[in-house]
Amino acid sequence: MAISPTLNPFEISQRQLDMAAEKLNLDPQVHAFLREPMRTLEVRFPVRMDDGAVRTFTGFRVQYNDARGPTKGGLRFHPEETIDTVKALAAWMTWKTAVVDIPYGGGKGGVICNPKELSVGETERVARGYIRAIGRFIGPEKDVPAPDVYTTPQIMAWMMDEYSTIVGHNTPGVITGKPLPLGGSLGRGDATARGAVYCILEAAKLLGIDLSVATVAIQGYGNAGYYAAKLMQELAGSKVVAITDSRGGVYAGGGIDPEAAFQHKKQQGSVAGFAADRSLTNEEILELDVDVLIPAAIENVITEANAERIKARIIAEAANGPTTPEADAILYANGKYLIPDFLCNAGGVTVSYFEWVQNIGGYYWPIDEVYDRLKEKMVKAFHETHNMAQRHQIDNRIGAYMVSVQRVAEAMRLRGWV
Repeated sequence: MAISPTLNPFEISQRQLDMAAEKLNLDPQVHAFLREPMRTLEVRFPVRMDDGAVRTFTGFRVQYNDARGPTKGGLRFHPEETIDTVKALAAWMTWKTAVVDIPYGGGKGGVICNPKELSVGETERVARGYIRAIGRFIGPEKDVPAPDVYTTPQIMAWMMDEYSTIVGHNTPGVITGKPLPLGGSLGRGDATARGAVYCILEAAKLLGIDLSVATVAIQGYGNAGYYAAKLMQELAGSKVVAITDSRGGVYAGGGIDPEAAFQHKKQQGSVAGFAADRSLTNEEILELDVDVLIPAAIENVITEANAERIKARIIAEAANGPTTPEADAILYANGKYLIPDFLCNAGGVTVSYFEWVQNIGGYYWPIDEVYDRLKEKMVKAFHETHNMAQRHQIDNRIGAYMVSVQRVAEAMRLRGWV
């Protein structure tokens, strides 16, 4: 019996890097250095709970590579957070910031906790305790965290305030994804989805797909999934026919109203049960006969077990790591046009970069300027990736890696590290 390939996210990220390094004929010393993070921090910190007891929490912060600038990446609050997940996400952030050519490296962090079981006060104390634990390792010129799974602008506000208290002055540039009154940027809320839709628009032009009559399925109806549905309708005129979240979903051949579905989810806790033709599982939605599939949920959902049954012409990865390397090979062989995660969902970190620039400059841009600058970055990165893939006759993920790894390796060489 064959042994299943590993689904360890960090090992997957290393295998993807290895394929790009081979295509680039990358110096073995550079390759070896890029396979592991530069700094991995694990911390434990005490938090007094509402009942008076003190509980110890474990947190992580990984700074993968800072050759191109301060490391940048989100913070997760999750009961099943692992160091391998954080390392993989930090690696992907390194390639993500490089592919859209912003002056950052990659980082990521997390705390092992279940935020659904914490009160507002406990959540605040966890957020502040974590920043006290990692405070000497972060900063606007060093490492800039941001929100991620189960963290919010309010949590970023508490973290920014705690860091500012530690250093003794207001430091909005230490954290991005903050509320607008504390230095957040306009356009951050829908940035991940908007960047993905800009990529889909470009892919459709290349493939000759008329998006105004196209159908769309979205796995994962959280922030990115909801805005992707809304923007595919508004910017492309497409019809969203299927959506799911962790509890299931629905299919409607006549189309789904993104806003009505979102309100249903807010009231019921899920899009499952929303008025539609039929219910749908998270497995079924991936195999629907649609023009555009947007995985916007979790990693490793498209594997060698189901890749042959994927019918969508464009697969736009709004989630991190939804496709395994084995599935990549199958999709490419079947002529599917995949927009890889660290390009497709780079809109979020790009607008986070804009927020950081605005914090440092103390001057804030109107929303149209944010959108215009985001579109310029995403379209340029999309075509650089597409052209690299076409030139080397490889899939878009390895093409994106080649663009990114070249940039990081060049920065390392110019610094004299290698």
